[in-house]
Amino acid sequence: MVIYQLNIGKSQETMSIKKSELYSTLWASCDALRGGMDASQYKDYVLVLLFVKYISDKYAGQNYSPITIPDGASFQDMVKLIGDKEIGDKINKQILNPIKEANQLPDFPDFNDSDKLGKDKEMVDTLTNLISVFNKPELDFSRNKAEGDDILGDAYEYLMRNFATESGKSKGQFYTPAEVSKILSKIVGINNSNSSGDTTAYDPTCGSGSLLLKLSDEAEKTISLFGQEKETTTAGLARMNMILHNNPTAEIWPDNTLSNPHWINNQSLKTFDYCVANPPFSLKNWTSGVSVDNDTYNRFEGFGTPPDKNGDYAFLLHIIKSLNSKGKGAIILPHGVLFRGNSEAVIRKNIIKKGLIKGIIGLPANLFYGTGIPACIILIDKENSHTRKGIFVMDASKGFVKDGNKNRLRDQDIHKIVDVFNKQIETPKYSKMVSMEEIIKNDYNLNIPRYIDTQESEDTQDIQAHLQGGIPTLDIEKLAKYWKVYPSLKSELFVTKSKDYASLKIEPDEIKQAIFGHPEFINFGKDLEQVFAKWKVTTTDKLQNLELGCKPKRVIYDISESLLHSYDNRKLIDQYDVYQHLMSYWSEAMQDDVYAIATGGWEVGNEVTRLYNITKKKDGAETKKAKEGITGLEGRIIPPSLVIAKYFAAEQLAIDELTTQKEELQTTKTEQEEEYGVEGGIWEDLDKINKAEVTKLLKSMKPSQQNSSRVGQQPEAGGALIEQVEITICQTYLDIIEQEAQITAKLKTLNKELETQVIAKYPLLTIQEIQDLVITDKWIKTLEKEVKTEMDRISQALTGRVKELTTRYSKPLPTITAELETAEQRVKAHLAKMGFGID
Repeated sequence: MVIYQLNIGKSQETMSIKKSELYSTLWASCDALRGGMDASQYKDYVLVLLFVKYISDKYAGQNYSPITIPDGASFQDMVKLIGDKEIGDKINKQILNPIKEANQLPDFPDFNDSDKLGKDKEMVDTLTNLISVFNKPELDFSRNKAEGDDILGDAYEYLMRNFATESGKSKGQFYTPAEVSKILSKIVGINNSNSSGDTTAYDPTCGSGSLLLKLSDEAEKTISLFGQEKETTTAGLARMNMILHNNPTAEIWPDNTLSNPHWINNQSLKTFDYCVANPPFSLKNWTSGVSVDNDTYNRFEGFGTPPDKNGDYAFLLHIIKSLNSKGKGAIILPHGVLFRGNSEAVIRKNIIKKGLIKGIIGLPANLFYGTGIPACIILIDKENSHTRKGIFVMDASKGFVKDGNKNRLRDQDIHKIVDVFNKQIETPKYSKMVSMEEIIKNDYNLNIPRYIDTQESEDTQDIQAHLQGGIPTLDIEKLAKYWKVYPSLKSELFVTKSKDYASLKIEPDEIKQAIFGHPEFINFGKDLEQVFAKWKVTTTDKLQNLELGCKPKRVIYDISESLLHSYDNRKLIDQYDVYQHLMSYWSEAMQDDVYAIATGGWEVGNEVTRLYNITKKKDGAETKKAKEGITGLEGRIIPPSLVIAKYFAAEQLAIDELTTQKEELQTTKTEQEEEYGVEGGIWEDLDKINKAEVTKLLKSMKPSQQNSSRVGQQPEAGGALIEQVEITICQTYLDIIEQEAQITAKLKTLNKELETQVIAKYPLLTIQEIQDLVITDKWIKTLEKEVKTEMDRISQALTGRVKELTTRYSKPLPTITAELETAEQRVKAHLAKMGFGID
């Protein structure tokens, strides 16, 4: 079942598309191909269609555009080929080849490949369906791209992630998760560059180009991008990706970087200001085509030669050689490079001795497509190598969320990694500046656990407390972070028994109330509420100034940074957890609203649509049915529920009260059916318990009672009473059904009236009313509720721990022994009464 939208108050052609809708629509296009080939193959066709559609919408007809669209080679010319018997061949010859030659692009995939796309009619149908998806009016990229926000580049990234997920382990190497790319771009230092000349960036294993593009975004200025990728098809994807991300001058070369580097000056490697890379892990055949003992480019000179069967250090040394004297690089490699021995230990020692490594960041396992092993980021800094006194080491392996069968870094994990690394903040169990002396002491082994102990201390069991009772003072003092905030709460909860032990001062079931009702706890909560309230005021003002053409990415950056830093140096609460609530809500809903405002202004709040269910039959025919009622409506940025709550609360209350009455009747009816429909019940012989059957039964009862009275016969008193009770039961049941039907009819009328009022209200909403509904009632209220959960989590953690300690030591061994002896004596007494004697 597919859900489409039909606009009620505004034509569909003028509506702005949601970012999430764009993604899902593009992903749906893969259905046309998914059955016949692997994701690593059909991604090529889908991404080429995205590329042609985008450049046609943006550059067709322009004289001085960075991309040339030859006459007759636009996406609309491709649409004209729909249904053509030679559609595949004509796409190649009339569309793709002219675009390739005019712009010096790599080869496109063959759209006339019958092995992949099917033969004759199957190929025609497949390509027709695929083109039709991109021909939808809402996918007009020329008007749906918010200025300054790369919505199409993000869509490309979304598709690449999905392709990587579906490709499996053997073909998932063409994509670096965007979260990891973002970290590299933010820690390599390009945003701190004060270079007045041309800034250059290089990726020797660029794949689809995501790392280079993230670096370009972070630079916030025009930089020159260079990349090399072994796989020709993937290099073509990278070139298209550069164009989609407004980097049409980026240079990507298809070839093997280690054996045939393209970016050279005479016989030396060309050097760059910045380098980022995610090379293939532990490549076994890296020496193919490489003169290992006499490398043309002297990449191994002064370091050592990497082992024949593992190319990790070959790529690292290539990157070091490709950086200029002030160059900085960030490289993703498997953890093994930090501690493996033999020739790799020699290379690692020489790299460290030259002061080239600025820092190491350990990442969670199972982040990357194609491998589940944990990886690390190594930061190379040539500019400050001669003054290096240590290496900043971080263990960020614990911060992630499960996402299907992979792990994924959250926004809060990314932000924390970047903050801690860039500010060189030493944090227990997370980060540490390790001196060269300590590294030398460990024989240049950089295995992160040698320097950062991330093991959580085990919860100790106090034998003395188990034997004699009492709560260990040591355990109570481990809650010191709470006592610093609630200094008098500890004495309210515990009383000292001895030097090392205390006991609970109140009853166990009073713990929660004692904590929640304590003045210090209440004041702390009010303080946090004031922090959010202050942020809410300033943020509401900013959001009210959103307008047509605003930059959504700038919007979320500004308000999220403001929220994060509102909680700077706040005890107990983790500011990154608060930050994540906003970022999650942004991803789930808020970004669609802001993108809609950016492309359509606040007037999009006047839009409401009717949802339709489209069901496809086996013959390909579709049936379309509108979803009825309020639930069948969807506001563009304002849910109908908010409009109802604000303007039609009385009408909704009347509906709710009737609904409650109906539910109560249904409950009573169900109870009667269960009570009298069982064996021995008055309805046990009915085929079904419903209005018709019970009515029939009731009619059969009444004549029997009337006939016996007419002939003067007096039935037995007990029998008459029973029959009258049964008649009453049946009549009550039928009365309930009648009342339920009346309420149902009334609800239908009221709901229809409310639906009509809501639809009529949308176009009448003023800009101020729209802003109040969206900013205050939707965005802020949702965030306020989410942030409050952090305070709840603090209180629950303290309450839970106090209860746990109380329960653990509530019964010392003598008490347990006495209870056991009492229970044993009782058992013996019972057995004695039964005639069994036990010594």
